Amino acid sequence: MSQQLSFVNSWADSLVLLVIALWTLPWKGIALWKAAHREEKIWFIAILILNTFAILEILYIFVFSKGKFAIFKKQEVK
Repeated sequence: MSQQLSFVNSWADSLVLLVIALWTLPWKGIALWKAAHREEKIWFIAILILNTFAILEILYIFVFSKGKFAIFKKQEVK
């Protein structure tokens, strides 16, 4: 009986990790692409290193990359 519960737990853990990965990877990819396209190196590194289960990525995509809430704005050279 103990071995059966162990198998069920490992299967459930694997399923949870798969769901988290499938949820996080597309958001991370889109956020990294936006940060690279906008040449925001600090955001790119933060999104690449930190694993926040897509919370940081979603905030960057819909809030911080819009401009008005940008913390590190790209300065134009005149």
